[in-house]
Amino acid sequence: MLANFFQYEFLQNTLYTGLLIGFIAPLLGSFIVVRRLSLIADALSHVTLAGIAFGLLIEKKVAPGIITPFYSGMGFSVIASIFIEQLRSVYKAYQELAIPIILSGGVGLSVVFISLADGFNTDLFNYLFGSVSAVSRSDLWTIVVITVIVLAVLFLFFKELFMLSFDEEHAVVSGIHAKRIHSLFILLTALVIAASIRIVGVLLVSALMTLPVAASIRLAKGFKQSIILSVVFGEISVIAGLISGYYFEIPPGGTIVMTSILILLAALAVKRLRVHSFKRRAQQ
Repeated sequence: MLANFFQYEFLQNTLYTGLLIGFIAPLLGSFIVVRRLSLIADALSHVTLAGIAFGLLIEKKVAPGIITPFYSGMGFSVIASIFIEQLRSVYKAYQELAIPIILSGGVGLSVVFISLADGFNTDLFNYLFGSVSAVSRSDLWTIVVITVIVLAVLFLFFKELFMLSFDEEHAVVSGIHAKRIHSLFILLTALVIAASIRIVGVLLVSALMTLPVAASIRLAKGFKQSIILSVVFGEISVIAGLISGYYFEIPPGGTIVMTSILILLAALAVKRLRVHSFKRRAQQ
């Protein structure tokens, strides 16, 4: 069923991009879920939508070719990640306020820019829900670079991120620069979300960062095993979404999310069976 994806360049771009996104989104999502920051993905995705709408507005009303919606969305996402960190510093006792503030601003800007660009069109629809034909070769190389950056940062700072995720106070006492590491982490999240919009769609990208992780933590016996399982579940979801999107001519984002939900339900069922089996053996 994947044979066609190797025959045409645009499908190759989509497949390779999907495999990369299916790898780095759950990988980073594992740290997001553990740190209870899942809503950051939603906030940044809505700001990314504002950036995409701004890029479409510039293309349509000002000067085509200056900036593509993909890169304007990425720029908005990165800027929003910086603002989140600034707001967390301002509201030290209520740091979670930063997320709804940025999310609300992203939604508001999206409405304004979409209205100025004369409403929805096919391009915007593809960005919202993903597309199997929208990924260009330059987009693919951009996502390759983002993947390399994410892997390099996680390799270099895995210990620090692990400590901050499970015991931030101990990490700070140990001499870890929590603010710098957290800022770098939020920046990576912004880049991954922006990179994922071509395949999953801006409204569904947060699901790919959280649902595979939600399934993996029900089955894994440790954090590293949870990361591995979440990546496996993410790749399965992306491949299933791309195949169904191509053959049924539907946006892949929806089927990627639905596949992730089915995997989550299966994980919950397996966990329940394990508990039931353990209780039965304990009673014998």
